[in-house]
Amino acid sequence: MDGAVPLFRMEGISKRYGGVRALEKADLEVTAGSIHAILGENGAGKSTLIKTMAGVVAPDEGRMTLDGREVSFASPAAANQAGIVCIFQELSLIPELSVADNIVISDPPKRFGMIDRGAQRRIAEEALARAGASDIHPRALVKDLPLSRRQMVEIAKALARKPRILILDEATSALTAADVAKVFEVLKRLRSEGLALLYISHRMNEIAELADHCTVFRNGRNVASYKAGTKSDNEVVELMIGREYSHIFPPKPAAAPAATPVLEARNLSWADRLDNISLSVRAGEVVGLGGLDGQGQRELLLAFFGVLRGLRGEVLIDGKQASISSPKAASDDGIGMALIPEDRKTEGLMLPMTVRENLSFAALDRLAKGGIIDRAAEQRLIDDMVGLLAIKTAGLDIPVGALSGGNQQKVVIAKWLMRQPRIILLNDPTRGIDVGTKQEIYQLMRKLADQGAAILFYSTDYDELIGCCDRVLVLYDGSVKRELVGADITEHALIASALNIHGEGADMKQGAGA
Repeated sequence: MDGAVPLFRMEGISKRYGGVRALEKADLEVTAGSIHAILGENGAGKSTLIKTMAGVVAPDEGRMTLDGREVSFASPAAANQAGIVCIFQELSLIPELSVADNIVISDPPKRFGMIDRGAQRRIAEEALARAGASDIHPRALVKDLPLSRRQMVEIAKALARKPRILILDEATSALTAADVAKVFEVLKRLRSEGLALLYISHRMNEIAELADHCTVFRNGRNVASYKAGTKSDNEVVELMIGREYSHIFPPKPAAAPAATPVLEARNLSWADRLDNISLSVRAGEVVGLGGLDGQGQRELLLAFFGVLRGLRGEVLIDGKQASISSPKAASDDGIGMALIPEDRKTEGLMLPMTVRENLSFAALDRLAKGGIIDRAAEQRLIDDMVGLLAIKTAGLDIPVGALSGGNQQKVVIAKWLMRQPRIILLNDPTRGIDVGTKQEIYQLMRKLADQGAAILFYSTDYDELIGCCDRVLVLYDGSVKRELVGADITEHALIASALNIHGEGADMKQGAGA
């Protein structure tokens, strides 16, 4: 790698789980003072690779060297002691403890045999500042922080261990744009200080900005290593998926004649998060929710799904006022709504339970007769969903937590499709999944809309809003500031509206789609 001596090297690493090949003769070199991006689809072997480096799993064969000396790690603690620290996509924080408690939990400072709270706070403050998150109070409880701030605490926790090699697995997928910018500054500073950084992301713009070197994995093997910037995005994606790829969204249908909205809101308000929102979604439409993260988009989806209490305003289903008091009421046949949540790990799946159990859980009332589940009907429906979403699994009776992130997300979607919903709420459904799976989800969204579903789709990715949506409603400070339709859905218009800039052509429309 440009003649630099590798700090860490993996040679011929293989790992199998039963009949599933996770890694096969994989090689990797990591150099101090560089950011090395690891690319590949979900299931390509990236997670197993970093778990091997971090002491979470032991390889079946192959060798690892650190500073030229062969090493093996029996546990994450052993890897940490050697200076290898990993920030996994699944947060490791304990919600009931404070930020400071979480940051020093593996090695708390002690005085006279007791935890030294003053020293603990100083360590936490230093780590938070180093992570660009000095605005987070060390005494705050983690459970009271939003997901993006928890992710910043996770980064601070890793930096408090003073790593030589820092591994980041989709570490920005839950962050706001402002936090992403701060993390980029931190990573570039750490690189200049001589750290080796291993960076896993499905966001090609992040790779372009940060990476010095890239390695692509496919089917458990490293298929290419190259200097960042020497390959086009299309070339990289084709290496990842092993076939020619064109990042084309499914075609949008011609505008349909006006019809009674399936889902409608009139002057919907809640606390200080939603402010007189009016919108509508018709059958066959994909309506996007845009705007900077944290402007009320998630709360709006939760409001429709019966989660929030104290709502003001009206929700209408098929033109008639509806009282949706709970998620169960929202998902019942009379309304037929489904919500694909933001965090599949904690809100969408029961990770220790099987793929089969997770798929059928939401539809058990439809599959039961006289309190007894019709197993034949359940199997037929599950087989249909596995085929429809091309879910890759070694079997239906393995824990769903053993699947790749993209296939876990497919299970979340399939679980709700088992109920055949006619209103589908999507909360950033492609966060942290690979480009091939994203394209499959885009195709599925359009197919469901073509079959008559009304889809309300929140995404933090402007390309998705442009490529997937018939209309986009841009939220700012809890209210709809602009409606974009057809050819007006552009990156410039989305950004200007998200920043609430009243520029040329940025005429604001309230009561969008009503």
